[in-house]
Amino acid sequence: MPYALIESLDREGRGVAHVEGKTIFIEGGLPGEHVEYESHRRKPTYEQARVVRVLTEAASRVAPCCPYFGVCGGCAMQHIDMRTQVAAKQRILEDAFDHIGNVRPGRVLPPVHGQPWGYRHRARLTARLVPKKGGVLVGFHERRSSYVADMHDCLVLPAQVAALIDPLRALVGALSISNRMPQIEVSVGAAVTVLVFRILEPLTENDEKLLETFADRHGVQVWLQKKGPESAEPFYPLDAPPLYYTLPEFGVQIHFLPTDFTQVNHGINTVLVRRALRLLDPRPGERILDLFCGLGNFTLPIASLGVEVCGYEGHPGLVARARRNAEINGLRARFEVANLFEADACRQLPEADKLLIDPPREGAIEVVKALGDNAPGRIVYVSCDPATLARDAAVLVHTKGYAMKAAGVVNMFPHTAHVESIAVFER
Repeated sequence: MPYALIESLDREGRGVAHVEGKTIFIEGGLPGEHVEYESHRRKPTYEQARVVRVLTEAASRVAPCCPYFGVCGGCAMQHIDMRTQVAAKQRILEDAFDHIGNVRPGRVLPPVHGQPWGYRHRARLTARLVPKKGGVLVGFHERRSSYVADMHDCLVLPAQVAALIDPLRALVGALSISNRMPQIEVSVGAAVTVLVFRILEPLTENDEKLLETFADRHGVQVWLQKKGPESAEPFYPLDAPPLYYTLPEFGVQIHFLPTDFTQVNHGINTVLVRRALRLLDPRPGERILDLFCGLGNFTLPIASLGVEVCGYEGHPGLVARARRNAEINGLRARFEVANLFEADACRQLPEADKLLIDPPREGAIEVVKALGDNAPGRIVYVSCDPATLARDAAVLVHTKGYAMKAAGVVNMFPHTAHVESIAVFER
């Protein structure tokens, strides 16, 4: 088998090496290591491979805590110590700024990080009847595969949720539609854990009794989803507490539905909101727009400071729930529906002193392109994709007259290669 020296990590946490003019992406390899590898995909200019044997170990290598690491596709970096994981993500962000945007931050912000285990308060688990494996499997997909990992625990899920994996396998296996229930969505709130079962056929009376017994025994609320996410509705118990998470520093509760987008890591989200607002520095008398505002994760903390703020979001259901969150918290904040991926909608946004932008992976290119002479003096941009942030930063810096004052990473998903980040621009 061939050998290689790992030079760096790529955006997926794979080791990068060069052998005879080809780039080799090697799962499990760390910078500085000499490894023996086996390729599973070959192209003219690159190969994808996995480590067979480590000949020289890097100091950053640690023993993975999870027995399913390497099989389960949920984590990619458990073999790397936490400091190196965060440093690798910072390097990915800086490389994106350099190679995609040709921009550099005035200063690098200290990374935001928190608990490495038990942090994942949202998850989508696959359920699949696999007779060869002895019944139903419930868990994440295997790495590079559509198969479901044969797992009985998960260290990144809260302990009380991980403890449900085996009971869920038994429950789904006992249902009449055990091969017609492909997905279980988990959503953990401050007062309740909700499991949303995706069902492709009606439940029998016995099925319903099994679900009710499961909910009572494990202290969860069961929802059923017959079609798309909007069809999800509570099944049992109907008097369960609402789903919400808190932002204690601002005295805010954010209520949500189990199929709504929320940050999976509530602890890191608390720190992220605090940092974003410090960078934004809202002042009384200013008008602030929160774009891609969702349920009001940033809007409501801004409003709690007595600042005029309006959130814009493309999903009418999220806007309705954001307005309800403002009522629940007794805060004055406006929320409007706007498709921020359309140029016309972005050009019609009102003037503001400052912007907070938190887009999905597609970024906010139409927003930044629409900025004119009356553009806000400060923009705080929260990103879940370094490439689109770098692309949008290039527009802000090179065509809109902004300087990128600071940027840094937020380790929202420890042990994965996902890079969350935050940047602040001024003109």
